[in-house]
Amino acid sequence: METLAALADPTRRRIVEMLAERDRTAGEIVGEFSMSAPAISQHLKVLRDAKLVTSRVHGKQRIQSLDFRGFREMEAWIARTKRVWESRLDALERELRQEAAKDIKRKKP
Repeated sequence: METLAALADPTRRRIVEMLAERDRTAGEIVGEFSMSAPAISQHLKVLRDAKLVTSRVHGKQRIQSLDFRGFREMEAWIARTKRVWESRLDALERELRQEAAKDIKRKKP
């Protein structure tokens, strides 16, 4: 999943957190880090490719915004994975209850 891989990097996570507060120009984002503009541009490209960030032109500026498509994809994946684990845990709980009931029956005189 590209979204999780993109968010594995702390710089990209911080960029996403910044954009969650408000849209920003690429220059504003660069100003928050001690790295070059081309390096931040590469991070933004990874985020755009993962559908986590979108960029729009406003005059001479490129405004960066969150792109919820990537978040929706990640949310759907998490929901599917959660359903699988919940069904496994439910089956385990049933099995443990059955074993406990058998133990109680065996201990009765």
